Amino acid sequence: MKSYAIATIPGDGIGKEVVPAGARVLQTLAHNSGRFRVELEEFGWGGDWYRAHGVMMPPDGLDALRGKDAILFGSAGDPRIPDHITLWGLRLKICQGFDQYANVRPTRILPGIHSPLKRCAAKDLDWVIVRENTEGEYAGVGGRAHQGHAIEVATDVSIMTRAGVQRILRFAFQLARSRPRKQLTVVTKSNAQRHAMVMWDEVALQVSNDFPDVRWDKELVDAMTARMVNRPTSIDTVVATNLHADILSDLAAALAGSLGLAPTGNIDPERRYPSMFEPIHGSAFDIMGKGLANPIGTFWSCVMLLEHLGETDAARTLMAAIESVTADRSLHTGDLGGTATTQQVTDAVIERIQRPAVARAAA
Repeated sequence: MKSYAIATIPGDGIGKEVVPAGARVLQTLAHNSGRFRVELEEFGWGGDWYRAHGVMMPPDGLDALRGKDAILFGSAGDPRIPDHITLWGLRLKICQGFDQYANVRPTRILPGIHSPLKRCAAKDLDWVIVRENTEGEYAGVGGRAHQGHAIEVATDVSIMTRAGVQRILRFAFQLARSRPRKQLTVVTKSNAQRHAMVMWDEVALQVSNDFPDVRWDKELVDAMTARMVNRPTSIDTVVATNLHADILSDLAAALAGSLGLAPTGNIDPERRYPSMFEPIHGSAFDIMGKGLANPIGTFWSCVMLLEHLGETDAARTLMAAIESVTADRSLHTGDLGGTATTQQVTDAVIERIQRPAVARAAA
């Protein structure tokens, strides 16, 4: 029987509620399958760790994660700690430390969910957004000088390497090729950013020559926001820089019904290091501890985790359970206009996972 070592990092806020729910779901799937098991180890890093130790995670934290098969992450963000400390001290430290250069965010309208786009049917919105995840605007290059004086200067430098651009564009073309429509939109801003983004465009054209079966187009990032609202059916797979895709993927999640539903995978495609899977909703301290968080984004992230591990049957079982639960509006949490709790949604997903096992036992 296969055994997978999975690290869980609840992090901050509602991450402490949805990640344990995700762990329960993974354990249920493993038990029901009879073909694999999961060995879960929780790491209590985040804002509480920072208050106790002065850092978001230990200096040797990456070594503790290195041997894991995957990571399930909750959120990083604490209103009592500056955002740049929480993000750079935990999530980005893991993403960059393990060269998880492909951030993959599927977006579609799940059963029972209404999009804010009134004329948009579920079949009209089925996207995957690929985000360059280790350089670009979040490379961390820059600084401040003359702090507190009138001549203070601050810089953040976007760093794009040809190797980094080439590998994310090649990943995106390969992903587009694997989808039925074989279509890719390359998001740019080369009309205004005339160095790095021009290189981005040039590399996209070069890489496209290796994928003659993929139909692709180029769109300025500002125009892309309008296209997502006005022409959702024209979009399938999207690739963009770290900052551009960060913004576009939140818009995509909102258009699909709620940020609480949306998953993401921080992927090392070469599988040198563990990849990390997480909901995109953030720490949401306003509802922390109230049992109101929507765990669906975490469960969908678990689907991506299982697919990454090659457990496709378990991934399909979980996705079917998710869709069955979202179709039942009595199980909608507050972000979807309902009153269901985290516990009720989790119990419902687990009950649906167990149904086939119950049916086999009864037979």
